[in-house]
Amino acid sequence: MKQLVGLVITLACIPLLLFIQDQIQAEAVQTEALQESIQEAVQLEAPVIETPVQMKDRNGQMFAEEYVEWRRPVDLKDMTYFTRQVFLKSEDRTFYEHRGYDIAAIIRAFTINAATDDVRQGASTITQQVVRMRYLTTEKTYERKFKELFLAAELEKQSSKDEILEMYLNEMYFGNRVYGIGGAATFYFNRPLDKLNEAEIAFLAAIPNNPSLYDPLRHFDRTKERQERLLDVLVKQQVITAEQFEDYRQFPIQLNIKKKEQDFPMYSSYVLEELKQLIARSEGLDASLLKAKTPEERQHWQNEINRRAGEVIRQGLMIETALNPTKQQHDENRLSALIGNRGVQAGAAVIDNEQREIVSLYAGAGYKKTDFNRAYQAVRQPGSAIKPLLVYAPFFESGPYHADTPVNSSSICIYGYCPRNYGGYQFGTTSVREAFRNSYNTTAVRLLQRVGIDNAFAHLEPFHFQHVTEADHTYPAALGGFSKGVTPLEMAGATTSFLDGTYEPPHAIRAVKDIKGNVLYKWKESSKVVWSPSTVKSIRSLMQEAVLNGTARGISYTTGYTGAKTGTTDSFKDLWVIGMNDRYTSAVWIGYDTPTPIPRLRDQKLHLRAFSSTMQD
Repeated sequence: MKQLVGLVITLACIPLLLFIQDQIQAEAVQTEALQESIQEAVQLEAPVIETPVQMKDRNGQMFAEEYVEWRRPVDLKDMTYFTRQVFLKSEDRTFYEHRGYDIAAIIRAFTINAATDDVRQGASTITQQVVRMRYLTTEKTYERKFKELFLAAELEKQSSKDEILEMYLNEMYFGNRVYGIGGAATFYFNRPLDKLNEAEIAFLAAIPNNPSLYDPLRHFDRTKERQERLLDVLVKQQVITAEQFEDYRQFPIQLNIKKKEQDFPMYSSYVLEELKQLIARSEGLDASLLKAKTPEERQHWQNEINRRAGEVIRQGLMIETALNPTKQQHDENRLSALIGNRGVQAGAAVIDNEQREIVSLYAGAGYKKTDFNRAYQAVRQPGSAIKPLLVYAPFFESGPYHADTPVNSSSICIYGYCPRNYGGYQFGTTSVREAFRNSYNTTAVRLLQRVGIDNAFAHLEPFHFQHVTEADHTYPAALGGFSKGVTPLEMAGATTSFLDGTYEPPHAIRAVKDIKGNVLYKWKESSKVVWSPSTVKSIRSLMQEAVLNGTARGISYTTGYTGAKTGTTDSFKDLWVIGMNDRYTSAVWIGYDTPTPIPRLRDQKLHLRAFSSTMQD
């Protein structure tokens, strides 16, 4: 009885609905203002749809994908006539004729439903299905149905028929978290839509009617049966011939399910972080962040950067990177083997000397996606590894000095700060070479005093160490005594300045493109001269001496040149090595996430072996 009453009310309302719509259209012709007010009242905004982000290595091979729902949008103009017809003839034959809903189909459906205890029979046009997918729930109630009819009529006013059909074909659900015919093609057959034949397209078209019932991974035979029914519909509608029907029906369907690429999360997680930096730089948001004067302002602009990055990412991206997959795999294997399962951790960054690109990153033993990435997130005091950048290079820049210039390496106290050399040893006059090779602390502090603290730190500015502040402008900084510290990636990047005296921030990203291949973002960095040729020559000589006869002795000499500088912090809580050979520049940190003394690992020269691994191909 209740269903019968509902039917009577519904049927009575249909003429009213049509009358109201006709009146609205008539008034709209007479006054444009009314039409605009209606559209403002019911503005059907496109929903936020997340399209996959894919990453390619330097060889153009896919190595990582970020997505929850697999989508591959395709323009309607790029879909074949057959593709469009197989959905139109099976779902909505009068699509190009109705105003968003089909009255005859609605009456037919309500008549059938009145004879049952539930609302089962559908009468949805493609426009209604788009409305349901975008703006409504799938509950089967008469109230929701009336909303659907009204919104479908409004969508038809605000969009063309072709636009609605494109929405439908790109947003319908194909099971297994796959949306859109383009996504279904690449997921189930691992080929783009334009590479599928008619039999395969009809097979995919069988799925959306009931994605669980026609899931080809679980119910292949059911999907195949429905494919044949769809092909039969096309014969009856004279879209294909009987001969074509037989050809398509007999064509063997071979699924080739797409594998989600999840290689090298140590590298891909950094790429997503660098993407935010690239977007902020390209759109001027980083400048606003730098100008912020209060913590609240900084947080505001950081939130704005995150919001904007989220918008860009949801559009779907192809990110081309500098990843060297062979090198990345080698470094992951070697460093993880060296660290073992003793609880100690490591972070490393390797940069290609020729192109100044990040080719490998090590995030830590047992790293999993979204974990703490020690390559760029581990902020640690650098110890003596900072000396080439903060002390010795600025010293060479301040006068006519060279590696064999004599310096005073005796004990020193400045305002109560009295650094000690390793083992408590005291020295008199030495050469710069000897002081560097053996990492004398007294020499480093004395040279910083001679150069001047502010002048020395000015030489660090081009490298943009994110956590170095005015509070670090003290004499302990000569030995790496910073309030917070630096990261392996920052140290590796700064060390590249000793290749030829120039500095260009190293990046992982080569280009960011949209799903159609258009370049959206690209780094536009230019190299800057930071050291004179004589300073570079002296520093390279000193770092080579450290490997041959000094604190870095034990590092493998893999090419014609290898130079390095080691660093340790109080009680050997952090072990560092920075340096380069003819091909790579690298920085390696080893320690516990919660600082803990590791003198035994220092004695075992674990940091030197780890650095040697990063220098290998």
